[in-house]
Amino acid sequence: MREETSLAIIRAIADAQKDLIVVFQEKEPLLLNKAFEKFFAVASLEQYKQEFGTFVRNFVPHPSYFHGENLEKGASWIDAILELDAPQRLVSMVTPTYEPHAFSVAIQKIEEYAVVTFSDITQTLIKRIMIENNTSIDAKSGAYSKNYFMQIAQSFQDAALFNKKIINAVRIEVKKKDGTQLREDVELLKTLTNSLKSVIRQDDMLIRWDENIFVVLYLVDNAANAEAMLGKLQSLSQKKEVEGMACSLHHFIQKEGESIKSFGSRISL
Repeated sequence: MREETSLAIIRAIADAQKDLIVVFQEKEPLLLNKAFEKFFAVASLEQYKQEFGTFVRNFVPHPSYFHGENLEKGASWIDAILELDAPQRLVSMVTPTYEPHAFSVAIQKIEEYAVVTFSDITQTLIKRIMIENNTSIDAKSGAYSKNYFMQIAQSFQDAALFNKKIINAVRIEVKKKDGTQLREDVELLKTLTNSLKSVIRQDDMLIRWDENIFVVLYLVDNAANAEAMLGKLQSLSQKKEVEGMACSLHHFIQKEGESIKSFGSRISL
């Protein structure tokens, strides 16, 4: 009874945290907090075990993160990650909808128990990359620059392959309604960027492809989702938020076996 009460208290404290928390006994998860269950879309520890199996399988094999592929059979991933310096204790995990996230890992060991906290640092890493690469953002519009996309294009392709997604693009050619070019009209460029960002998803890329051309790149798993995004952008182009601008939209789907370079060339034509 005392053990059950203690576990209930721990669960209540863990459920109040935004970080993902797992309590292990030896190598087996004993308790998941609500944030963890929400991330993996499960209702209980039992459901999680049935659907996901060995815990270390959650970690995406990637050279930038800790993962289990190099662990010896039967070895504890908790002991292995604790051998790393604290800044290197990073893992990547994906949601059931294949959205990758990066986490820093903190571990407290108490006898045969271990309390593991996964803190989501995805946005922190994105911001750091943007700061380190000052060509990432087009200063006049606030969208990604084309040069930046060309630098990370292969990583974008790799993410699509890993997650079994199809790359789609919508090219948006923009002119003022009086027929003149946007070019350096910073106010209109930023208005357009903010309007487009309001309808695309966090993981989609909005790129200023040319002076008067923007491209939205996004990953989908079926044609219906691709059309849904196109529909959102078409609806936006007709709203008052982009009043004063005329937008012409063109939809592109990456062909099977087509390189990201070739796909980019098709968008540019």
